[in-house]
Amino acid sequence: MEIKKRFDFRKVFAALYIAVSLTFITIGLQPAEAASQSLDTPVTSMSIPTIGLQSAVTEVALKDKKLSAPDLIVGSFKKKNSNKTLLIGHSTTAFKSLKNVAVGEIVIYDNKLYKIQSTETLRKEDINMNSLVRGKKEDPETIIIMTCSGSLYEDGDASHRLIVTATRLD
Repeated sequence: MEIKKRFDFRKVFAALYIAVSLTFITIGLQPAEAASQSLDTPVTSMSIPTIGLQSAVTEVALKDKKLSAPDLIVGSFKKKNSNKTLLIGHSTTAFKSLKNVAVGEIVIYDNKLYKIQSTETLRKEDINMNSLVRGKKEDPETIIIMTCSGSLYEDGDASHRLIVTATRLD
């Protein structure tokens, strides 16, 4: 009688994905979407290996007191003298799997490790963006990852925002 072991391709794929992602981040390679960004725009990367999320990251600026996420990759915004960085992206592209993330998982952003401290979904009108990104230099380095959630509107917006907060591991 022959006993066959089950081969779990998901575990092998996850391990390979993490190894390749960390290698790309370590040597500075970027996903193909980064090539579409302007050469004078600094591009970094972020990933959450446990949910298969990986994206290039480019800086975004306030325009008419609003931030707009890039179409396919993640945008970053940081206020002066703050240790908080806001990472924004569309829930249909860059952050399509973000809803599957859990507290305690690791985020790799700009070659640094962060641990997820909280996830919450808030109504869009209940979010105060100034207090969300406000921080002090002495605060721990923090990333706030935000994407649309809830009901989608005809104009492409949504009723809620999924907000994931992670602090840097030393």
